[in-house]
Amino acid sequence: MLTFGKPFYPLAFWTLQSNPEQAHQQLIKILNRIDRSRHSWAADWLLSQLENSFCQSDPRLVQNLWGLTFNNPLGLAAGFDKDGLAAGTWASFGFGLAELGAVTHHPQPGNPRPRLFRLPQDRAGLNRMGANNQGAKVMAKTLQETWARHPRTIPIGINLCKSKITPLDAAALDYVESFRYLKDWADYFVVNVSSPNTPGLRDLQATEQLEPIIAALQAENGGTKPILVKISPDLNWSDLADLVQLAKTYQLAGIIATNTTISREGLKTQILKATGKDIREEAGGISGMPLQKRSTEIIRFIWQQTGGQLPIIGVGGIFTPLDAWEKIAAGASLLQVYTGWIYEGPWMVPNILQGLVAKLEEHGLSSLSEAVGCENKQGVGTRE
Repeated sequence: MLTFGKPFYPLAFWTLQSNPEQAHQQLIKILNRIDRSRHSWAADWLLSQLENSFCQSDPRLVQNLWGLTFNNPLGLAAGFDKDGLAAGTWASFGFGLAELGAVTHHPQPGNPRPRLFRLPQDRAGLNRMGANNQGAKVMAKTLQETWARHPRTIPIGINLCKSKITPLDAAALDYVESFRYLKDWADYFVVNVSSPNTPGLRDLQATEQLEPIIAALQAENGGTKPILVKISPDLNWSDLADLVQLAKTYQLAGIIATNTTISREGLKTQILKATGKDIREEAGGISGMPLQKRSTEIIRFIWQQTGGQLPIIGVGGIFTPLDAWEKIAAGASLLQVYTGWIYEGPWMVPNILQGLVAKLEEHGLSSLSEAVGCENKQGVGTRE
């Protein structure tokens, strides 16, 4: 049977390497067009070819969390499909989950361009997108139409962010209003208070600021949907411990570790070629390989703080099966990728899943759930 060969990767992902945002938008438009044409011969054939190329199935990789079944632990991170326009296609790329957004209550254009850059020397990305999106009401309509065409086959999350125009003291209502529009159209929700690209947003990570947001969302939610919080890699250990305690108090479903970092430490890139400026002068968050070690340290810390009782979604610097395994062994139940997927291409998904199965066999484990936090259970690899 015909499957996609390597030429499909640069064509779809980096046809416009000099303008990654334009290439990204082009890909989302193509996938949206395919999904809207679902049940036509051409679209169904194309989706079947994607599935034949990228989907893997192994019962050892299945994870059951929050009453949801994840056929594998590898998901697409928030930020790639901000408006949910390609929501119906992510399962065909082999993902076990996909997170849409970040979405805000009010539509917003985001920050001035250019605002998305590749740092190939560092296997990294720099973005200062500013949560550009069409707003929660539009996303709700998009998803209603998408699931009417084809019910979702993998768990879908939505990443909720504060609207830029909303004052910090009105943040709780802003998150709740987005949730009201969207609660029927996704399986779990994420409170994003950690993006460095919305002014003041990270201030909401302080427990006294975050508590009213979580309380309001849980009151509106009534226990019907899993709600997680996505945290910054730049928190100190004390603040992180406070945030973990808040998650316990309000019975959050889990923590996503982590968002992008504002640190520029250790970067090989000194001058951003697209602007000619020193990388330290460029605003935005760094994703990819520079985040790898720190995000894993935070996953390990959360697992140890909670005794492995609070599920963690690990994200940051996953490129290979070993990268994925390290985060699972540190305590992540699920994983998300973005930058690694861009650099490695869509074949990254089956490669990582096959590699995880090999790791289970190597360690004599019969399921992925047995591997979660295994380094902590064995007393090795703890944070010093």
